[in-house]
Amino acid sequence: MSRVSKGTGLLFMLLIFGSIFGSLLGEVLRDFMPFLSYGKTVGFNSTTIDLAAITITLGLLIKINIATILGFFIALFIYTRL
Repeated sequence: MSRVSKGTGLLFMLLIFGSIFGSLLGEVLRDFMPFLSYGKTVGFNSTTIDLAAITITLGLLIKINIATILGFFIALFIYTRL
């Protein structure tokens, strides 16, 4: 069984925080810089499976916009500096 190194875990966490920060920044600055909020939604909508005793709902949507990509690059820059 392989283990995830601390460097990989830190990178993954920074990329998540960078994407969240970038998305929030894009929403806040949408009126001043509308190009930051341009993007696409990738994934599949939620699907529900009802098995009488158990109900399972699966779904995954990822919203990627210009600000999110900028957040990724900022997170990578921070990771290389640590």
